[in-house]
Amino acid sequence: MKLVDDMDAAIDHIRAHGTQHPDAILTRSTQNASRVVKQVDSSAVYVNASTCFTDGGQFGLGAEVAVSTQNLHARGLMGLEALTTYKWVAWGDDTLRP
Repeated sequence: MKLVDDMDAAIDHIRAHGTQHPDAILTRSTQNASRVVKQVDSSAVYVNASTCFTDGGQFGLGAEVAVSTQNLHARGLMGLEALTTYKWVAWGDDTLRP
């Protein structure tokens, strides 16, 4: 966690120290939040919400059997669907998970 002066510093910090799994930003600017969502390469990006929501059950996927931290996980023959990846985006209002 780091308090930064501008969005460039926030994005640079997430790129250098983020997990590329769940990453989050706290901001009151929807413009800044949208920029982070577009420019951060993470599987889940949270705006004003806790990364603790990164859970298969919370996303409506059921129980997790594994978590992939790769950008492309398919092996062998691949069709178009296998080349597709997801990016989850959650907007909160200083939302915490109980």
